[in-house]
Amino acid sequence: MTNRTVVAALVGLGLALPAVALAQDQPLEKQLVNAMNKVFGVHPEFRANHAKGIVVEGSFKATPEAAGLSRAALFNGGTIPVTVRFSDSTGVPNLPDGSEDANPHGMAVKFHLPDGSDTDIVINSLKFFPVSTGEEFRDLLLALSESPPNATKPTKFEQFAASHPSVPAAFSTVATPDSFADEEYFGIDAFVFVNKAGERKAVRYQMLPENVVHLDKSDAAKRAPDFLMEELPERLKRGPVTFHYKVQLAAADDSTKDPAKPWPDNRKVVELGVLTIDRAAANSVEAQKKLLLLPGQLTDGIEQSDDPLINIRDAAYAVSFSRRNP
Repeated sequence: MTNRTVVAALVGLGLALPAVALAQDQPLEKQLVNAMNKVFGVHPEFRANHAKGIVVEGSFKATPEAAGLSRAALFNGGTIPVTVRFSDSTGVPNLPDGSEDANPHGMAVKFHLPDGSDTDIVINSLKFFPVSTGEEFRDLLLALSESPPNATKPTKFEQFAASHPSVPAAFSTVATPDSFADEEYFGIDAFVFVNKAGERKAVRYQMLPENVVHLDKSDAAKRAPDFLMEELPERLKRGPVTFHYKVQLAAADDSTKDPAKPWPDNRKVVELGVLTIDRAAANSVEAQKKLLLLPGQLTDGIEQSDDPLINIRDAAYAVSFSRRNP
């Protein structure tokens, strides 16, 4: 696994920023943004990671079971319009879609609620995050920046990975899909659903397609540079794409504050509804420049857990957004 691939797989943040020094006395969110810029370089008006993407539109309709878990308005059974952005990893806007560095692929959904407000989910194809906290993520990025190809072995990154076994474990969960529509996407953070009776349940998100189709590395490398970006609009001309929005329910002893610890596969999974994508955005390039999607952009009936990564992701996204839209 190359250093660049490691960074691409780790960074669940879509950030863009000018060249600024990585100062330890700055707020953590700025340290993270600046560290990612050191790795990927500066590409004005683009995110520093997940820079390459496509915006599509559609709707969501909840199942009756969803309302039993959460009183959130998106689960009331009505048709909820959505804006969705799919993306490749790295901050390189012209990265070939079949590159290993493009994993994990991202999916972010903005639900447009009846009262005019929005609520978001920001998920990717990693089944869990490779590190537990924003501080560890910063340290990992710093280790990568100090591990050039000619570095003495073991490199700083190799030492970090050796002391954090969740890093290689997380990377082993990703592969290149044949389409954004044929990939599974997971929420790395836990959230708390609250129903009308005030009952609370910790959950992690899943967005599952009708079919999962992954390419082997040699096949992916042969594909056209923009095959994922071009395939989805063409597929939508032939008909809609659907995903099943689900949540995995935590047991009493499952950690809700550590995104590097997956919950056991035998935990109950509940389908919340069907997300239907039926069209590409009219001008995807321009739309995504102004599109801000926040994992902590919540609504009544959905609350943050004790996972500190949610707040640091939100703060870093805000830094990024202000820098790419001065």
